[in-house]
Amino acid sequence: MSHLRSNNKEHDIFKTPLWFLKTRHATYYILGIIEVLLAFRFTFKLLGANLNNGFVSFLYSITGIFATPFSGIFNSTISSGLSAKSVFEPGTIIGMIVYAILAWGLVGLVKLKADKEGY
Repeated sequence: MSHLRSNNKEHDIFKTPLWFLKTRHATYYILGIIEVLLAFRFTFKLLGANLNNGFVSFLYSITGIFATPFSGIFNSTISSGLSAKSVFEPGTIIGMIVYAILAWGLVGLVKLKADKEGY
């Protein structure tokens, strides 16, 4: 029976409060959505997607909210090809990194709250 009372990670999961698990999952789910949208934005800009396409313009308008705070950190590189204008936006990549760090920090703060309550 002593092997059931060991302090391993599997045992700690059962002691973790449900509100913490739900908060952690929701935070990482929202982060995942933002990361995927920003990855699409970066790829479409890099490949020179057509701005007249409805999906592309919708994607740029949605992700503009998340990419704008980081747009002036580095200059974007524009390369004109034969049929499309390719844009390399390092601000989008920086935004993806910053949002991942913020989500990780938020989950860490919530974990501190759960630990403080004795879980």
